[in-house]
Amino acid sequence: MEKKNIDWENLGFGYVQTDKRYVSNYKDGAWDEGVLTEDANVVINECAGVLQYAQTIFEGMKAYTTEDGRIVTFRPDLNAQRMADSARRLEMPVFPPDKFVDAVVKTVKANAAYVPPYGTGATLYVRPYMFGSNAVIGVKPADEYQFRVFTTPVGPYFKGGIKPLTIKVSDFDRAAPHGTGHIKAGLNYAMSLHAIVTAHEEGYDENMYLDSATRTHVEETGGANFIFVTKDKKIVTPKSNTILPSITRRSLMHVAKEYLGLETEERTVTLEEVKDMAECGLCGTAAVISPVGKIVDHGKEIVMPSGMNEMGPVTKQLYDTLTGIQMGRIEAPEGWLKVIE
Repeated sequence: MEKKNIDWENLGFGYVQTDKRYVSNYKDGAWDEGVLTEDANVVINECAGVLQYAQTIFEGMKAYTTEDGRIVTFRPDLNAQRMADSARRLEMPVFPPDKFVDAVVKTVKANAAYVPPYGTGATLYVRPYMFGSNAVIGVKPADEYQFRVFTTPVGPYFKGGIKPLTIKVSDFDRAAPHGTGHIKAGLNYAMSLHAIVTAHEEGYDENMYLDSATRTHVEETGGANFIFVTKDKKIVTPKSNTILPSITRRSLMHVAKEYLGLETEERTVTLEEVKDMAECGLCGTAAVISPVGKIVDHGKEIVMPSGMNEMGPVTKQLYDTLTGIQMGRIEAPEGWLKVIE
């Protein structure tokens, strides 16, 4: 198969329209069979539920070429499960997990010419999403929905190498107890936009959100989970029912324990104890791990011992091992790589 004529080495992290996308509609209590289409436009009523009451959820994942030339996606079954959880919370019909994985496979396969070659640092980003599509004027769930999957080739998240981030402790709340912080809904990301723009204007790369009830516990950023390394090399991640269950974070914890022999712990992490950590990172689909070098709490600086020049040694071990698994250089646990045949 001939690849598209794209400058893979210089791709940015943005939208590039590909040839096909998957579309399935929910009406009269059932999903249709779903089709691949060349039409990239979504046509909906002006009063559609998604436009009026933000009834929309999504997932983010990647497809890429492994060292031995296979096209794979990483743990799509977990994305399917998470989207099902999101749907239930927003009173949307669940798109069956097996159909979700099948839709991802079909969409990636139809756009295989856009999957970047191995070694370029680029990947094919895959975005499954669902929204209320029929007219809704009263505050209630929609009756009809559309599930779609599109793809876009993207460059490496870190252009010019990985550099530790400087983040700030935010004055804004990301999620409330008993709210929607644990699901991947568009509304959660909309409310974070002002906070991240404000952080950027003040010279920071990201926000550290605290729990909204006590503002003493570390939760996550606008789009990634935290992962900490203690001075005795224990891997710690914050535990909270308002944190999105990151697939990358769960995978890193498995890698830490089963591949690197490190002790792992998911527990409440207080802001006060962050100064005693050896390393800090943000983990998610886009970058796997983004190292954090400095955290600023209203003028008070916490500089991680790992410094501002490079990724900490344990964080780098985690990053190298997980990316090695994803790229086929290290044997993956059973079921982690879905091969697109």
